[in-house]
Amino acid sequence: MNAFVKLILVGSFSLGFVFCKKEKSSEVSSGVDGKNTEQGLHQGTKNMVSIVEIPVVNMARAIPFYQSILGVAIEKMTMEDTELGVFPSSEGAVSVVLVKGKDYIPAKNGVLVYLNPGKDLQPVLDRIEKNGGKILLKKTLISPEMGYYAFFLDSEGNKLGLHSQE
Repeated sequence: MNAFVKLILVGSFSLGFVFCKKEKSSEVSSGVDGKNTEQGLHQGTKNMVSIVEIPVVNMARAIPFYQSILGVAIEKMTMEDTELGVFPSSEGAVSVVLVKGKDYIPAKNGVLVYLNPGKDLQPVLDRIEKNGGKILLKKTLISPEMGYYAFFLDSEGNKLGLHSQE
């Protein structure tokens, strides 16, 4: 089990701390086809996640929010009647996209995405409220090996997490 999966499990602090141990592949549960899930359809993939879409109500507000807190340039695009704000990424990395469309509704409950702000998440936290967001949980130590995390609401009302080593 990789550190990110452990982070997600440990990140459920509202339900209490959850600690997990490294499993040997013989201990991993079998998938539908009887193969170990580690060796199933995703064998050889770098990451189980390929695209993260963050719902947006107001793209003119959301793009400056994320550009300001993360210090990145976001490219605005349209695809039919859907507006997109595409975060920079390298080939093979997870793509993050702001999306405004009729079926996209911001939410603070549901799947939780953790952004990687680099070595230390505190500078990003310091910019969140200045740019229209709200800090829900300040920088909190998971463990010395796994680093720190925090939660915030973005300018659109989405709950997101941050994770960094320092």
